[in-house]
Amino acid sequence: MKNKRNRIAIQGIKGAFHEIAARAYHNSPIDIVPATTFDQLITFVEEEHEAEEGIMAIENTIAGSLLNNYRLLNESSLKITGEIYLRIRHQLLVLPGENIADIREVHSHPVAIAQCKKFFADHPGIRLVESQDTAMSAAAIRANKIKGQAAIASKLAAENFDLEIIASNIETNKENFTRFLILERNINPIEQKDFEKISLSLVAKHEVGSLARILGVLENFQANLTKIQSTPIIGKAFKYCFFMDFVMPNPTQLSVLLDVLKNYTAEVNLLGTYKKGNYHES
Repeated sequence: MKNKRNRIAIQGIKGAFHEIAARAYHNSPIDIVPATTFDQLITFVEEEHEAEEGIMAIENTIAGSLLNNYRLLNESSLKITGEIYLRIRHQLLVLPGENIADIREVHSHPVAIAQCKKFFADHPGIRLVESQDTAMSAAAIRANKIKGQAAIASKLAAENFDLEIIASNIETNKENFTRFLILERNINPIEQKDFEKISLSLVAKHEVGSLARILGVLENFQANLTKIQSTPIIGKAFKYCFFMDFVMPNPTQLSVLLDVLKNYTAEVNLLGTYKKGNYHES
């Protein structure tokens, strides 16, 4: 991990799970740069005066892959230099003195609401309202002193906005993890040292068996494929880009592997080389 105090761009405001993941990854003082959207997050890191790094959610064990984030990463100049897995634990936050009987509405990001459906099945009188962000929902309650309204958000959001937790860990599935990617500019992935994991995107040639041959190349290099994800190529109907994460027993062979893959692909983009991520609690 880096020791200097970096500016880290996150999607959302302070108290969001992106901030928790960023602080867990660095385990050292950092400055948070909030971005309204993932597009803006990418821009902040690409522009040197805004942030040194970004952290971006890429997949969740319940909600699945964030396909638009794959596209944003592939179209950007940024490279993956790390990853972290964060267990997502949802809290129900209210103004001090409120209790569950007082709550008429709960606001949060739609994914957070979906992940807590079992809890709210026991409280059918509460209206669930989708919002832009978990932490923003908590901040709005404090800023506007809204009684009768709760937010699904993190413990950090409760601390930041001086809200009380009236129900803890209300997520339905306790094996709820989000994978976050660390993104940096001006990185040559081939030159990274001591990496274990490799991420790339590719477009297979429009030939019979091309994807099978690509997978065969990975097998020949003893690459252990940990993720494969396809996304539509915008503007090319029913054409797809494949994103792959894998681990190689001999990472020094990466350049050779990429050269071989070029024989079976129309495009190959090395997205990053990095250490395998650790698991943390939120």
